[in-house]
Amino acid sequence: MDNIKFKALEVSEVKGEYTRKVIVKEINDLPAGDLIINVKYSSLNYKDALSAAGNKGVTREYPHTPGIDAAGIVVEDSSGTYQKGDQVIVTGYDLGMNTDGGFGEYIRIPAEWAVRLPENLSLRESMIYGTAGFTAALSVYKLLAADVERGNILVTGASGGVGSFASAILAKLGYDVTAATGKTEAEEYFNNLGVKNIINRKELADDSGKMLLKEKWSGVIDTVGGNLLSNAIKSTSYDGAVTCCGNVASAKLDLNVYPFILRGVSLIGIDSVQCERKLREDVWQKIASDWKIDQLDEFTTEVRLEDLDRQIENMLAGNSKGRVIVKL
Repeated sequence: MDNIKFKALEVSEVKGEYTRKVIVKEINDLPAGDLIINVKYSSLNYKDALSAAGNKGVTREYPHTPGIDAAGIVVEDSSGTYQKGDQVIVTGYDLGMNTDGGFGEYIRIPAEWAVRLPENLSLRESMIYGTAGFTAALSVYKLLAADVERGNILVTGASGGVGSFASAILAKLGYDVTAATGKTEAEEYFNNLGVKNIINRKELADDSGKMLLKEKWSGVIDTVGGNLLSNAIKSTSYDGAVTCCGNVASAKLDLNVYPFILRGVSLIGIDSVQCERKLREDVWQKIASDWKIDQLDEFTTEVRLEDLDRQIENMLAGNSKGRVIVKL
């Protein structure tokens, strides 16, 4: 195809300092791959903010274009998997980490990284969900597969992207959701998601060293890790299940075996990056149908590529709420 010029947010490193700027790139600048996609929407995730700040644990080499999510239209596919004009979603794998990502108007990737956009879901809506929504839905999917009773489900980090979606999906499915957050003043926000029970995350703190705590939760979707996850596991009811998908509080888990051997609690790891294709497609179908929530626009901020830098700073400072999507 022609060597098209396009806009992209590029992060550059000079003597250990990182700068972000919207520049003009060319298709020939993109990495090798089967599939070229004209990106229409992307979204901002915490991993993108880390990449944009120069975190070498996320992105090894700069200059680089972040964006671990992308939704757009197929321009060319040498693998024959997709036809020109097909609408696709890309989340996970190496997109936006060490492969130029969705903060550019074009990406080139292996064809197996993409999935077809399901019916009843627009490109824009798919990026409101993005990796955060997909991770939340995958967490709910695994929790339901564990046959968790319709009791009280705890969601930690509930004002973040994953927590917001998990809370809204569970509420839509008829579960009683307790949203644990440091932003308890956002009562209206959570009520709009269908969540009525909001607690300060400090209420989950317990430094007593007890092996078990009082049973409170039929299940837990944890997005933060650390001590909150440890105490959530200790206070999960008999035969309950806990999913784990984040480590923003801490990657360490100080825990004993008693919740598992005395209460039969299950701890389920959630990986949305490399999960197998059939599961990925099944979860996106759920998102587009039974689990599609009505309040998407109520917790979404849409920005242009040129406005993204300020949103990145907000996220790094811990001041973001809900979802930020990028219209390219």
